Amino acid sequence: MVNDFNAQVIDEFRSNNGVVTTAGFGDNLILLHTLGAKSGEPRVNPLLAVRDGHSWLLIGSAGGSPATPAWVHNLRATSDVRVEAPGPDGIRTVPVSVAELRPDEWEQAWAKFTRHSPSFVKYTETSEGRRFPIFRITPTT
Repeated sequence: MVNDFNAQVIDEFRSNNGVVTTAGFGDNLILLHTLGAKSGEPRVNPLLAVRDGHSWLLIGSAGGSPATPAWVHNLRATSDVRVEAPGPDGIRTVPVSVAELRPDEWEQAWAKFTRHSPSFVKYTETSEGRRFPIFRITPTT
């Protein structure tokens, strides 16, 4: 089930070739397609994505919530993952491989997110010490 805010962001993403002015996302957003870890139902989550070479980095910050977002559990539970991403010729849907970053890779990726938005540092104040998981997703085609 998609909440109203996510539905608005998804609609704007698809209507504007991947550019979302809501919440200042710009073209730094992807739509993550997974299957629900428990339900097996298709899920779509709009997520901030930081480019890292040919890959994107995703962070499970949940806006600083102490709880890990559901999409993280879904991502860990399935290998059937696709993204819709903005490209030079409009939105493209591609299958991706997923790798959760190891502790020795985490700091460098965390620095990319905090440079992108200081809000990530603020999120650590409300997350009750939760370390946000970071994933690298890479197109497989």
